[in-house]
Amino acid sequence: VQLQASGGGLVQPGGSLRVSCASSVRTFDDYPTGWFRQAPGKEREFVAAISISGRRIFYADSVKGRFTISRDNAKNQNQVYLQMNLLKPEDTAVYYCAAVRSARWDYASRQSNDYDYWGQGTLVTVSS
Repeated sequence: VQLQASGGGLVQPGGSLRVSCASSVRTFDDYPTGWFRQAPGKEREFVAAISISGRRIFYADSVKGRFTISRDNAKNQNQVYLQMNLLKPEDTAVYYCAAVRSARWDYASRQSNDYDYWGQGTLVTVSS
């Protein structure tokens, strides 16, 4: 399984950006997916996670109310999105998507160790 994160860029504080995670598999709807980020000089941290069904969703406290994770399981779409609003300079980081195959429709995880597949990351810079 290969994951490709895209959509990063430079945005001003208070602005919005949507990053996407595309999968190489046709059955990406079998994979709970998460977003993590790593800022320069810091540890990688959890951002958001979504179950296969899309009904179980977790957010880090730092992004709750500003970020929205969603997935498009329609045929041939195979994408998970992270809509980021009201961005702050402290949101600057490389954003990674991660996935794991699961038979559980309601499974989602905040733990990076629970994911088997990782994308290469996309850089989000929030600066004026």
